[in-house]
Amino acid sequence: MTDTTCHMSISLDGFVAGPDQSRDDPLGKRGQELHGWHIGDPRATEADRTADSWLMRPRGAYVMGRNMFGPVRGEWNEAWDGWWGPEPPYHAPVFVLTRYAHEPIRMEGGTTFHFVTEGFDAAYARALEAAGGSGVDIAGGASTVRQALNAGVIDELVLDIAPVLLGGGERLFEGVETFDFDPVEVLHSPLTTHIRYRRRDAG
Repeated sequence: MTDTTCHMSISLDGFVAGPDQSRDDPLGKRGQELHGWHIGDPRATEADRTADSWLMRPRGAYVMGRNMFGPVRGEWNEAWDGWWGPEPPYHAPVFVLTRYAHEPIRMEGGTTFHFVTEGFDAAYARALEAAGGSGVDIAGGASTVRQALNAGVIDELVLDIAPVLLGGGERLFEGVETFDFDPVEVLHSPLTTHIRYRRRDAG
């Protein structure tokens, strides 16, 4: 069975992005403070490097929301192929949730962005098929992860809990009614506490 994972950095008050997200500030105000553990903070430790290996492990396919893919809203009235440059880190099919149809975008290194207008369930089904047993990752952002949690499809969830209060932005668990996960591993560093959870019926 294909294992479905999700890995998110989160503030103490439950936000995965700060307020006022924009093209110049894609993680919102102060949102980048959640990610120092894997983007070059000199205080990073071996625990952070281990968590980074969880984050970057190869997956067979990914699902993400349109807001994570880029800042363009409404109709696709300008060219955009993601935040990550010509070779995104996915190296696999990525299924992007959107209300507006778009032709697939093929990038270097094996990443192809496919745009799905039929909702989360359809995107997830296509990702499962494309992964071919190699695992699916729910890449974010908050709305997409909430839909995955409510659908009960995530087998492993990693939260990197940063000692930061953002005070506003995108809440991860807004509207999520149950949390059917048990912690199976905890790693600590000065920058974050990494908690790896497994769904109770996932084995």
